[in-house]
Amino acid sequence: MQSGRGKSGEWSIEPDLLTARTPEPIMGWVSAGDTMGELKYRMQFNDRAQAIAFAEKQGWEYSVAEPAVRVITPKNYLDNFKTTRPQDE
Repeated sequence: MQSGRGKSGEWSIEPDLLTARTPEPIMGWVSAGDTMGELKYRMQFNDRAQAIAFAEKQGWEYSVAEPAVRVITPKNYLDNFKTTRPQDE
């Protein structure tokens, strides 16, 4: 299988959690002491410059994680049946 490339050009802001997540004693739900965790995966931007401008406007410290370069080796169906011989030295 191959991963799709949909929404690969979008940038998002993911806040660092200031407090650890702990289970709530009565209901067992996981909770945290800060509300910044509520923003996770909800703030999407079309490009890097918009995300940085928003973070600077809010006065937040930020770090940018560059996406990994995707390397695809072209293959065809015939490659499945090729036999390779050891090289004679």
